[in-house]
Amino acid sequence: MKFGIIVFPGSNCDRDMMHALRDDLKQEVVMLWHKDRDLSMFSTDDCIVLPGGFSYGDYLRCGALARFSPMMEQVIDFAARGGKVLGVCNGFQILCEAGLLPGVLLLNDHQKFTCKNVYIKSTNVANAIGRNVGDRTLKIPVAHGEGRYHADAATLKQLNDNNQVLFRYCDANGEFHLNANPNGALNNIAGICNEGRNVFGMMPHPERACSEALHNIDGRSILMALA
Repeated sequence: MKFGIIVFPGSNCDRDMMHALRDDLKQEVVMLWHKDRDLSMFSTDDCIVLPGGFSYGDYLRCGALARFSPMMEQVIDFAARGGKVLGVCNGFQILCEAGLLPGVLLLNDHQKFTCKNVYIKSTNVANAIGRNVGDRTLKIPVAHGEGRYHADAATLKQLNDNNQVLFRYCDANGEFHLNANPNGALNNIAGICNEGRNVFGMMPHPERACSEALHNIDGRSILMALA
């Protein structure tokens, strides 16, 4: 299988993701330009990645412009056919804007950009990532100004009832509480998946926790779950 990484104008984590997948995890990687329209080289066993950054400068609203790029039309079709899609940080925002994931990402509750290591924990094993990660507490970096996940009560109930919450922010001991939440996200939600469990979005950056040189490889189990 292989990974396709979409590059939007303003992306700044596409190369981080490429190096993590290709060099650290020894996966085949294809870089994809946002104006292209061809995903015919990918099967539904492959995975398309929307990386972090500031697509289109985050003008108008994070992910709102990238959602209309030609390549996103193909990603929506790819996901509808069961193909795996992962959105990280800005990629998560784009997936929500495109309607591939429910909810929105709002300005952090402290109204500041946050860049630090946080702890997250999977809340279920009903998806490929959760099964691969298990109940381990992972240390993964975040870097965002608009990472506060929010959804209305009906959507939140559906996410919980369908086991669609992928990760929640926690402390180093795996305990969920408000002080471990870096942005005010509803119910400490750090990532979710769709009902089909083939589209995944998360604010923390697993690609920044894959290298021995960084003394943190906790992100490997997240990315390798999609390989």
